[in-house]
This record gives sequence, C-alpha cells and structure tokens, in this order.
Amino acid sequence: MKPLISIIIPFYQKKNYIEQTIKSIVKQSQKNFELILVYDDPDKSDLPHVLKVLKDIKRKTIIINKKNIGAGPSRNIAILKAKGEFIAFIDADDVWKKHKLKNQLLFMLNNKIKFSFTSYSIINKKNTIIKLIKAKRTISYDDLIKSCDIGLSTVMIKKDLLKKNKFSRIKTKEDYILWLKLSKQNIKMMGINQSLVSWRKLDNSLSSSIFQRIKDAFYVYNNFLKFSFIKSIYYISIMSLNFFKKRYL
Repeated sequence: MKPLISIIIPFYQKKNYIEQTIKSIVKQSQKNFELILVYDDPDKSDLPHVLKVLKDIKRKTIIINKKNIGAGPSRNIAILKAKGEFIAFIDADDVWKKHKLKNQLLFMLNNKIKFSFTSYSIINKKNTIIKLIKAKRTISYDDLIKSCDIGLSTVMIKKDLLKKNKFSRIKTKEDYILWLKLSKQNIKMMGINQSLVSWRKLDNSLSSSIFQRIKDAFYVYNNFLKFSFIKSIYYISIMSLNFFKKRYL
C-alpha cells in the first residue's frame, strides 16, 4: 500500500469556497489519505456547513479552536495529530487537480526527497485563471530570500521534517519562514513543473494586503533572519520587484 498522506486545512471564513476545495480532495486519484481540518473561527455559524461538506470523507479529524489563533499555529496543531508519513497542505479556498497527490508522491519517492512543490494557477473568485506560476526544478536558500516561489497549497513534505520545524505565528508569510528554516538546513526542495493546484486570489484576504505583506516581510528579514534595517529594506525591495514580475508580467 502507498504511504498515508495527511492533508491539513485551516478554516477561517471561507464558507463560499470550502465545498469546492473539499470536492477536489475527494476526487483525488490517490485515495490513501486522511483529512485534518482545523476550524479557527470563534463564530461557529459556518461550522454546520463545514461538517456537511466533510460528510463523504471517511478518514477525517476535525479540530475546533476555542479562539482564532491563525493559520500557522492551526497547522502546527494538526501536524501533531497527523498519522501520515507525508503531509500535504491546502488552504480552504484553493483547489487541487485530480492527480495532484498521486503525481507528487510518486515524484518524491522516485527522487528520494522530503520536500516538493508544484507549479500552480492563480484564479479569482469566479475560478478564472489569472496567471500561471511555474515551479523551479530546485530552490535554495539564496533563491528563497529573494522571492518566495513556493505556493503553500502545492507543498508535500515528510512529517519527520516538522518535528522540530514549526509554522510561525505571524499573520502572513508564516509558510515562508518555515521554508527558509528548512532551506537553511540544506533540505533538498524540488519542484514539479505541472500545474496541479489553483491558488485563489481574493481582494479581502490577508495575503492580498500590501501593508501587511510589507510588515511581515520586514519581520522575516529583520527579526527571523537578523538582517540589519538597511539590509532588510533592500531584500524587501527585491522581493517586491520579483512579486510584481511573477504576478503581473
């Protein structure tokens, strides 16, 4: 039997999209998985809908946070509950292609690696494709500090890498910090040049807030990487330029 994959989803106010996300999981050609959803909203009004959407998934765990703690800490809680040898992350408004898990698992087993990511499409709230982001064959630490080219919902990782490496508590870029931690440990990160994920861009999302992105980017460089103020501003400028090129050119 193929290794068990633990799929982790933090949920916060994504009622309009969670059904499409879950359907893309149910339709996966790789069936040996468990789903761990962390409900991270103190307002429980969306919970009945979420439970209804999850009814067709037999192997699942639902964790209900007492208060909103954010996506990063919610994923950390789910990781502790995960039984799979591999972990795949997906946000509650993103969508996977049918063979995402199957192709990615085979790629990792064949290449004997512990971390992989894929190309992905950026879509809007109407599911229209805005842009295709191609995955690089490999990504190093030097690549990452200039541009975060790893989409969270494309990542599959061996669980043992996450025993000591956790997501940060900051509001955005919590995944970016984790990728940086792993790359500094010389973990081989390989990309699959297949668009196996649709990442949804919403105007009201935290990741779309320019101010929040700049604030969190400064935290990454200045607090986490311990760069000086000037060096932090320099890398924020480089990252912003690369972000603009990636999304709009």
